[in-house]
Amino acid sequence: MEIKNIKIEDITFGSSILDIEVPEALKKRIPCGLDYFNAILGGEGFTPSAVTLFTGVPGAGKTTMMLALANALQRNGAEVVFNTAEESLYQIKMTANRLRLKQPFKVGGETRVPVLLEGCDVIREAAPERPFFLIVDSLQCLDDGKFNTGRITTATAERALGLMTSYAKEHAVNVIVIGQVTKDGKMAGSNKLKHMVDAHIHLSIETKDEDLKGCRVLETQKNRFGGAGHVVFLELMRQGFTEVARVSAC
Repeated sequence: MEIKNIKIEDITFGSSILDIEVPEALKKRIPCGLDYFNAILGGEGFTPSAVTLFTGVPGAGKTTMMLALANALQRNGAEVVFNTAEESLYQIKMTANRLRLKQPFKVGGETRVPVLLEGCDVIREAAPERPFFLIVDSLQCLDDGKFNTGRITTATAERALGLMTSYAKEHAVNVIVIGQVTKDGKMAGSNKLKHMVDAHIHLSIETKDEDLKGCRVLETQKNRFGGAGHVVFLELMRQGFTEVARVSAC
């Protein structure tokens, strides 16, 4: 059964910790259907209401991985929306064809976050029994609804992420947002973005180890629900990722 509102604001300030009951919707982990991604999350999958920031160096395969994740989540029983403000829907479709994705996850090309979330409401409410995921590519292309300056600023990205975070917490749904990095691998924007999210996962390309050179390195840099430090090495082929090795933080 869908929980209509689980915002923390509904708990009165000064309440006893013993009186707080955690909604059942937040207790059940959601396996994503990709072994390497479950490993990165600590082995149990996604926690409902979590917001994940997914960053990666240029050319690492961020969009490819998120499309594979959308397909796997849909196959596992979730309702998934993949919203692209980075590429056209035709480009996304061609990538999906190359990856041979067969699941009917939903897509959109909305840049305005309020309008995007209204669209998500329609899809989410049509299948209330299914876990809901919103995957956004990418944060730096989103408009928080007050965008009228001619360019999207760091403050705009923060407000956009704030709107999606509130949405995830209120409806016990999951949001995964791709964030861009600079040429030296640093997160584009302020460090506040990293503090706002529940998890931060980064995708890079191995350049030093001769045995793993060229492999993609998927690493958990932050995870409030599954611990950080998990690392998976992946080979990126035309039809997607194949796991090569993993290092557990446990």
